[in-house]
Amino acid sequence: MILRAYMIIAFIISFVSVSGFSLISLLINDQKIIRFDTAVTSMIQGLESPFLTEVMKFFTFIGSAPFVIILSIFLLFFLYNVLHHRLELLLFIAGITGSVILNGLLKQIFQRARPDFLRLIEIGGYSFPSGHAMNTFTVYGIISFLLWRHIPKIWGKSILLLFSMCMILAIGTSRIYLGVHYPSDIIGGYFASGFWITTAILFFQFYKEKRYNKKYLRKKEII
Repeated sequence: MILRAYMIIAFIISFVSVSGFSLISLLINDQKIIRFDTAVTSMIQGLESPFLTEVMKFFTFIGSAPFVIILSIFLLFFLYNVLHHRLELLLFIAGITGSVILNGLLKQIFQRARPDFLRLIEIGGYSFPSGHAMNTFTVYGIISFLLWRHIPKIWGKSILLLFSMCMILAIGTSRIYLGVHYPSDIIGGYFASGFWITTAILFFQFYKEKRYNKKYLRKKEII
């Protein structure tokens, strides 16, 4: 029953994510999203100030590969030594690795150039979908999933979700503010990552339940 519920939820999230990503990619290919990107970018960059620029650089650093690697090492240690979640290590490693690979493949497929207007930092590579958006969504999405059942209080779960959402949105916004991504890059990254982590979690739950059933059957045979 639990696995069936996960499958239904996963199907709904996957369908929404794939549909959303497909729509964004079609609009980009047809050049029909430029007005939206320009309007949102102008609004966000219109808030530019020296202090806010430093804040946005801080958030974009938090979403960068070096920081994500350090955070991942810490979380792997926490899962293994504190929570004793050996099996969950597979989900975390597969989730992060798969997100990076998927992002690289999608960037090579679409090969969208980065914005050519106001840039506050310089960076190379393709623009769509945003690697920062995908990696951040994946990391904090999986963290929320793994820590959820260890937090007994509703207010604690709410803080976990609110914190994860704020980090995801702040890092995505920082990329637009700094002029290295279009808003559609960020949204597309969220949709792509939503599909990926939903699929990864579903396979993880399927494997976990199958493993549990095998152990249960062995115990029954022994008894």
